[in-house]
Amino acid sequence: MTDNKPKWSRRKDLRPAEIIDAALHVFTEYGFAATKLDDIAKRAGIVKGTLYRYYDTKEDLFRAVVQHTIEVHLQTIQQVSTNFQGSLAELVPVLLKYAATRISGSNVPALARLVISESHTFPDLARIWYENVVSHVLTLLTDLIGKAQARGEVRMGDPKVHAFSIVGPLVLSALFHEMFGNSIIHAPSFTALAEQHAQTVLTGILLDPVRL
Repeated sequence: MTDNKPKWSRRKDLRPAEIIDAALHVFTEYGFAATKLDDIAKRAGIVKGTLYRYYDTKEDLFRAVVQHTIEVHLQTIQQVSTNFQGSLAELVPVLLKYAATRISGSNVPALARLVISESHTFPDLARIWYENVVSHVLTLLTDLIGKAQARGEVRMGDPKVHAFSIVGPLVLSALFHEMFGNSIIHAPSFTALAEQHAQTVLTGILLDPVRL
């Protein structure tokens, strides 16, 4: 289909995404505190006044970066989980493998490290990360585990704690890669970790892990 919009109009439509992409790279390169909106505007090829038409504050822009970087993946995970007809033992390896492939080579670990390192000075960063990432993942997993417990698949215990057990190693692995680099000898493969950890954690929480 031919895009009949005037060239200037198409450019305006693309501008928010261009600003977010520029902000993502500047935030992860310099950190939140050291990032100036002038730097983001320059990277996006606009003047700072144009940036303010879309985002009032640096925190607003950081929220947009987090939502843009994570949202599509969370929506996919939500859809896969909602439509999945099998057991939790079948679903957990699928979710962990998907998360591993999306984390590998992405800017998600860099954003997580930024939040950890700077949220003490900028508490809003932690709140934005929790509201847009952590809360969605833990709520989804807690709900799935609760339903699996009701079906007699998963041993009793706080579903929230089981959820932490499922995602914890991947989060730690992402931070390990971000802090020490990908070439260090102990850096685990995301996909290998996802596959092995799925078997390990399911052996621990399933009432009947024999068939794994």
